[in-house]
Amino acid sequence: MNYYFAPMEGVTGYIYRNAHRAFFKHIDKYFSPFIVANHSDSMKTREINDILPENNQGLVLIPQILTNNAKYFINTSKRMMQMGYSELNLNLGCPAGTVVSKNKGSGFLAKREELDAFLEEVFSAAITKISIKTRIGKDQPEEFYDLIEIFNKYPLEELIIHPRIQKDFYKNKPNLGIFKDALGLSKNPVCYNGDIFTVEDYNKFSAEFAVVDKIMLGRGLITNPGLIGDMTSDIKLDKNLLRSFHDRIYEDYRRNLFGDRPVLFKMKEIWSYMIMIFSENDKYAKKIRRAERLSDYEEVVSSLFKEQNLVDAIK
Repeated sequence: MNYYFAPMEGVTGYIYRNAHRAFFKHIDKYFSPFIVANHSDSMKTREINDILPENNQGLVLIPQILTNNAKYFINTSKRMMQMGYSELNLNLGCPAGTVVSKNKGSGFLAKREELDAFLEEVFSAAITKISIKTRIGKDQPEEFYDLIEIFNKYPLEELIIHPRIQKDFYKNKPNLGIFKDALGLSKNPVCYNGDIFTVEDYNKFSAEFAVVDKIMLGRGLITNPGLIGDMTSDIKLDKNLLRSFHDRIYEDYRRNLFGDRPVLFKMKEIWSYMIMIFSENDKYAKKIRRAERLSDYEEVVSSLFKEQNLVDAIK
């Protein structure tokens, strides 16, 4: 089985990835939070820093691109290739309204003729290998049957399927019926993504889909950074290890960001997920959210690790 770490804006940047790789060794591919391809060759400093090879040593990183313009994608592909990247991932999954309203992310799925023309142009340019991370449609699950005919025209590195529609966001259950059909219909390798939060989730999925050999985890892995070790080797996450992991991220953000507020913003994003793996976490979660100084933050985190135990991740 190959395990991929899904991208999440504001959380899984290079500082987080490097810490995760240092403490947890089970990820075959990390995917970057999306880079917005545009008309110019310029990129935001934040985007450049996140994918610089020197900031991602010792791990396999796949930059993810958000666009519905083939020329922009091709230009970005050339720049990524110059940086040493031989594979890019096209984001057809982001459900955010600001993205969808521009017919990007999962919004692009509703423009199937345009999507087909886009893929024809970028594959004809043959700059890099391309994988796609997609939802199964924008408004209805049945849209997937038209989409898979489009995807099958092109030699994808892999098709990563999150079997929800855009309107679901992260509600409802993944549509495993559509995903099962995808396995039979896709001419490209398929990776599954969606709602693997616990060992029980993983075992249930694996029993039903034994042929799947690629799984991407996101929210479940941010909640429990050691989840894959638990799934594969029955190695429960150790609280001291988790504290060391946290401290590495925290200190790296303190070195790279200026002032309390930016560091707190980053750490609060992580804790919005990771807090769920602690027992009786409500009062600590509130204190972390309300912390306005790093000293206040450090105090509540120290109390949390000292006073509470780790439990199975809660959905």
